[in-house]
Amino acid sequence: MKFVIVLVTLFAIGLARPDVQTVRNDAEVLPESFHFGVETNDGTRHDAEGHLKVVDKENAALVVKGSYQFVAKDGLTYTVEYTADENGYQAQGAHLPHT
Repeated sequence: MKFVIVLVTLFAIGLARPDVQTVRNDAEVLPESFHFGVETNDGTRHDAEGHLKVVDKENAALVVKGSYQFVAKDGLTYTVEYTADENGYQAQGAHLPHT
């Protein structure tokens, strides 16, 4: 479900800016895994893959690894690599603070 929300959000962003065109859009959704990639002509890109992980007998978690990049108003390209799993969302990027 989260995958669908992210994908719909990316399409909404593309529709909100008619000067931005999608140059790559691929996705595969299977019962226990998925992957997708979206790229626009303004330098925005988002790729992710995920799978269902059995945590214990009663619980499962969706594990997602991905990255996205965008060109900010300052003209620089920012890239974020992330993992989202049973431990939460962990993002890494050169512009993000390190703990």
